[in-house]
Amino acid sequence: MTDAERSKFMEFRKDGVRHIPIFVAEVDEQYIFAAYQGKISEFDILIKYRQKNANGKWSRKRTPKHIHWAVDIMIKMHHDKDATREFIDKLIALWESTSPLKTTWERKRMLSLELLLTNCQAEYEQYKNLGEHGEYSLNFLILLAKLLMLQEKTNLETAFMFKDLLEALKSGEDLFRIVSIATHR
Repeated sequence: MTDAERSKFMEFRKDGVRHIPIFVAEVDEQYIFAAYQGKISEFDILIKYRQKNANGKWSRKRTPKHIHWAVDIMIKMHHDKDATREFIDKLIALWESTSPLKTTWERKRMLSLELLLTNCQAEYEQYKNLGEHGEYSLNFLILLAKLLMLQEKTNLETAFMFKDLLEALKSGEDLFRIVSIATHR
């Protein structure tokens, strides 16, 4: 699929308004991500994705939730606790270094697949065995984590929910606590 075809594939209408992606990327030939102009702030992004199912058909457009991400990490943690905790440490460091989007130029630069996956190849290679468990590939989780971090920090620079979720997962908090953090509104 070309970039133009992926973009058209990810367009949607809601309340009579046509939403055209400002970023589209295919990951592992299994997922297509798109980011759209959000409503919360000038540089807010709305994230959606589609996933190819076992028969080769694409799912409907989905808005990822923190809980989906958390459940997948918990499945990976069940299979390899040490590697998953190390992976979470890398994501916490990434959280600390993520800055909010404050200009159109920053948003355009940050919303490029090359930049979003920059420096992830080492983590991918180091932890690729984690991708054998759960629903999502490691590339999917890394890209989604980066997009969620950008979205959260852009809308409220002092936000901390995603970091709290990472820390709760790493420390092995009970299921109720993890679900509570991941579904907080």
